[in-house]
Amino acid sequence: MTRHFCATHFYKLSPEERLERIANYANLNEEEIQSLKSSGGLSLDQADRMIENVIGTLEIPIGLGVHFLINDREYNVPMAIEEPSVVAAASKMAKIARKKGGFIACTTEPIMIGQIQIASCQDPYGAKMRILSQKDRILQMANEEDPILVKFGGGAVDLEVKVLDTASGPMVVCHLLVNCKDAMGANAVNTMAESLKGELEKISQGKVCLRIISNLAIHRMARAYAVFDKEELGGAEIVDRIVAAYHFADADPFRGTTHNKGIMNGISAVALACGQDTRAIEAGAHSYAAIKGSYRSLTTWEKNSDGDLVGTLELPMAVGIVGGATKTHPVVKANLQILGIQSANELGEVMVCVGLAQNLGALRALADEGIQKGHMSLHARNLAIMAGCPSNLVDIVVERLKKVGSIRLDKAQAIVKELLSAENALEDKVIF
Repeated sequence: MTRHFCATHFYKLSPEERLERIANYANLNEEEIQSLKSSGGLSLDQADRMIENVIGTLEIPIGLGVHFLINDREYNVPMAIEEPSVVAAASKMAKIARKKGGFIACTTEPIMIGQIQIASCQDPYGAKMRILSQKDRILQMANEEDPILVKFGGGAVDLEVKVLDTASGPMVVCHLLVNCKDAMGANAVNTMAESLKGELEKISQGKVCLRIISNLAIHRMARAYAVFDKEELGGAEIVDRIVAAYHFADADPFRGTTHNKGIMNGISAVALACGQDTRAIEAGAHSYAAIKGSYRSLTTWEKNSDGDLVGTLELPMAVGIVGGATKTHPVVKANLQILGIQSANELGEVMVCVGLAQNLGALRALADEGIQKGHMSLHARNLAIMAGCPSNLVDIVVERLKKVGSIRLDKAQAIVKELLSAENALEDKVIF
């Protein structure tokens, strides 16, 4: 039976009403509901088992990206981020994408690279050939380290070897390619790479040094594509401006860095909500943006024959749904239940679509009224709270800030002071 989630005016509901709606849709149990509802879903004891020297936990808002239609399936996407406008912008662009069929996404096999550095080889090119001649046996040795992964269809699948010229002299570098299935794979890859030290030293007659996963996961790619109706975006001129903004980002690393940061606003928000290694994903994405020698846009934007906007995005996507925080953090488990994905590849497909939507949200704003109008309107709530505004007066302060057209802390403080003075005067009058 196909479930239907009503996202109409979702943003107008109270947080409690939103949670109730998504809980009913995603069949969340009481424990999952409480983990999302409570301010502190992660106990100190749980946190202490995750990292070292624990002194507390940090709460970040979780919003729901709605309207996402990906490969003809509906998704409600948990996004953990402190920056206003990100969730709203991604949801709005996802809604526009639906008119032309939504997002199409795909991923490659979940293959990660384990790097093994071999130094002090007298004949590095000869060592390379000797290692490659023993490839099948080396792969078998690596797979003996993780029979469970092999049982589920994963494991070491190939070995690449190169000679690298460095300031320390030539090095032989082995790339152990490992199919990690539904895991991100760092532990499995590192264990396999470390196990090969003795054998590779014997074959190469060199010294094995570093054995570590690479976060530039060029064999584990996620790709997304969508068409956005020109009228829904604001007309042909807006489309042209968006394409020109993309050309700017693709040609200039100063603009390209901020452009790609906007993509990662969406991707990293989903990654954090779903317990992923955000640093690995960020590093891989930005490295991939420079893989051709200069830092460029990760997305492409162009017009089709109808004048509609066509967007594509591809980048490395090292994600997993087994291991790490996905099984230990109660809020992460609830978020994965809401998302309803069945594999790591599916998670990667959702994340790359959110990145594409978020990038367009920023470009659409920049091409029209500028980024600050919508962003600062949402930021007004933060300023009201920073100004010491009681919760019952926040909406009034936000509306007054919008009316004066200056979203600044000093303005918020003045409005809060005025409202509180008026409240106090009224109370005095009632008492008298």
